[in-house]
Amino acid sequence: MGAALQQILLVIHLLIALALVGVVLLQRSEGGGLGIGGGTGMMSSRGQSNLLTRATAVLAAAFMGMSLLLAILASGASQPSVLVGEEPLSAPPAAESPADVDAIPDVPTD
Repeated sequence: MGAALQQILLVIHLLIALALVGVVLLQRSEGGGLGIGGGTGMMSSRGQSNLLTRATAVLAAAFMGMSLLLAILASGASQPSVLVGEEPLSAPPAAESPADVDAIPDVPTD
């Protein structure tokens, strides 16, 4: 159940990210960028700007919230945590000393 929920949330997170990229690219920058063309149509350029700014803010908040939720779900209870004060992971095995390693025979050179 948990893995399926994470996969569903991950797909939603991906869709939010793509929508956020699209909304940011539609906005008009000072240099023009990929902004929507003039004020023709139903909305003026000022109305489009306000709508895109609000959409960016909503999508950014949703993206951050989903990121935090996915991080919390991914942490899981099976892994030790520094915040909980559990025992640290065991140290890696000690490296072999040079005496333990077989000597490499000298290779004659021509």
